[in-house]
Amino acid sequence: MKDPVAQETAPERPRPALVLRGVEVFDGLVAPAEQAALVEDLRALIGAAPLFSPMTPDGRPMRVRMTSAGRYGWYSDRRGYRYAPKHPSGGDWPPIPARVLAVWRQVTGLARDPDCCLVNFYGEGAKMGMHQDRDEADFSYPVVSISLGDDALFRIGNPTRGGATESVWLRSGDVLVMGGAARLVYHGVDRIRPGISALLARGGRINLTLRVVD
Repeated sequence: MKDPVAQETAPERPRPALVLRGVEVFDGLVAPAEQAALVEDLRALIGAAPLFSPMTPDGRPMRVRMTSAGRYGWYSDRRGYRYAPKHPSGGDWPPIPARVLAVWRQVTGLARDPDCCLVNFYGEGAKMGMHQDRDEADFSYPVVSISLGDDALFRIGNPTRGGATESVWLRSGDVLVMGGAARLVYHGVDRIRPGISALLARGGRINLTLRVVD
């Protein structure tokens, strides 16, 4: 007979392979077969909410194309950075795929699921400048990032702009958690190493960023 207490015990949270300035990196946490399944989930997601190129508040188009899933999607235009309840087309954001939520629960151990899954697509030459994730209401919840496809050189800074930084190559299947004192560190993507991964038929990198918004 199975022990009912053992059945109710949550699985142990995995240990990060690397902690850099408080940012946890779980090396290869998403296995190759699961990565391929996630890509299929994302094909359906993007079919419902197509990728678009946001505009920065100063009027420049971003190099990264994006979309979202969940209760909110992240959006930017001349009015500023913010979460929006609808896709730019006017339709609802699709639900966050179950496989993506499973990764969130595995690395956070939280019962509270994220409100937003931001989907960023990096083609060759795309990058993301140093920034903080601070459009959310409660910084006590972590930000979780899942990497799929080509490698990305991820730069980690400080809670305030400027100062020394450190970088790490994120590879397909890596999961990164910014929580606690590292929740508001500046971070960015300096460059993509194109053609490294065969996960995406046309190459490139997909980054999934999970956030509690409310």
